Amino acid sequence: MRNSILRPILYPFTLLTAISSFGAQPVKKNVLFIAVDDLRTELGCYGIDQIKTPNIDRLARQGVVFNRAYCQQAVSSPTRTSLLTGLRPDVTKIYDLETHFRTTIPDVITLPQYFKSQGYYTTSFGKIYHAGLDDPLSWTEKLKVPGYSMYALPANKELVASKKKAQAGKTSANAVAQYNALLGPAYESADVPDNTYGDGVITDCAISLLKEQRMKESPFFLAVGFFKPHLPFVAPKKYWDLYDGDKIDMAKNPFPPENVPKIALTEWTELRAYEDISQLGPLTEGQARKLKQGYYACVSYTDAQIGRLLDELDRQGLTENTIIILWGDHGWKLGEHGMWSKHTNFEDDTHAPLICSFPGQKTKGSHANGLVEFVDIYPSLCELAGLPLPSHLQGKSFVPLLESPNLPGKEAAFSQFPRGKKIMGYSMRTDRYRYTEWVDTSNKKVTAHELYDHQVDPLENKNVADAAENAGLVKELAGKLGKYMR
Repeated sequence: MRNSILRPILYPFTLLTAISSFGAQPVKKNVLFIAVDDLRTELGCYGIDQIKTPNIDRLARQGVVFNRAYCQQAVSSPTRTSLLTGLRPDVTKIYDLETHFRTTIPDVITLPQYFKSQGYYTTSFGKIYHAGLDDPLSWTEKLKVPGYSMYALPANKELVASKKKAQAGKTSANAVAQYNALLGPAYESADVPDNTYGDGVITDCAISLLKEQRMKESPFFLAVGFFKPHLPFVAPKKYWDLYDGDKIDMAKNPFPPENVPKIALTEWTELRAYEDISQLGPLTEGQARKLKQGYYACVSYTDAQIGRLLDELDRQGLTENTIIILWGDHGWKLGEHGMWSKHTNFEDDTHAPLICSFPGQKTKGSHANGLVEFVDIYPSLCELAGLPLPSHLQGKSFVPLLESPNLPGKEAAFSQFPRGKKIMGYSMRTDRYRYTEWVDTSNKKVTAHELYDHQVDPLENKNVADAAENAGLVKELAGKLGKYMR
């Protein structure tokens, strides 16, 4: 389906040349672009004190927290592609974890690629695009990251090594299946230094680069992508020790929503791919508690790495001249609705953290309640850096909310998620409601729909789309969603 309410998309090869001719003043503001995989809004700066995140909270105090930011599709490659191109999934045509956007929109100018064209030194460490789908055109140079293992405990490393040996010589057209075949347990606690695992190594690399950039004339766009808290939940023991699994609150709604269409739910196959998780049925309470403890430990581990980055910016005298943006690529269910992982259109998956600070900001420590979308990040960073906007962008700058957090945001935020090749679920989050339609893309017929009233049902526990008293409301919301889908 195409999105007719958005501007036409053009990708002329001359775009970079044309854009580069705008203005004579050099761009001076640096950009630190921090991505965190599978990060929920369960953070101190979002009013939740169960997980210890002092450094993300520190960034929130020097910037603005967007209380209601939404991704365009709750899975890694589609959401990152959308954010980094400024285009929605129905334009990028990226709905899976294997298709590269250069095969569907080959001439699109990505966010870091655009900054590169404006004289920025652009580079990245860690996961910015989905693993295995990086984009060389986005970076001035790609620096090597030292190797590291997924696991640290000898038994787990041996298990993975034996799986690799068993898979040697086998080929698969499915990259996800190949990855899953080499997985060990879903969690690990090892008494090791932070840079035993990937996020510590990535932070070491980023810190080294920041030390070098202080001496360079060109501004930088440094993208740092943290893998945790993505599965497996592996983190140094000191972060596990911050939490008592027996005292962690479990999901308040470990059951499907009332009247929910089956197509809206998942079997959370991502988690079931791990060695110690059953292929069928619910988790035991012990497993659920251990997984939540592991998720919390990973969030605190990554938070510590973010603190190291912020400390280095301060140490190098770069903070006052650097735009800092932190985003989680989508949410993640920890037992809500009886499910784990992402892959749905529910609030738990589409709602994600977004924090931004910029030089000279007068609204430090504020919260913006207006609706914003991840496609808005591209134009917002351009505006903050003083760059003209590329013509293809489908988002809207949220800089007005950074300057006046009490302003209203968008009328609605849109997300979507496919079920197989034929059905697409389109979801619209308004100030009060979440309305979702499951559409057969071959004939555009709605096969199921959902309506959740967040004023009385913030956990989305009851689908009231078919309630007689909501007929008029459903018609109104369906009309608004239909304009987006067309």
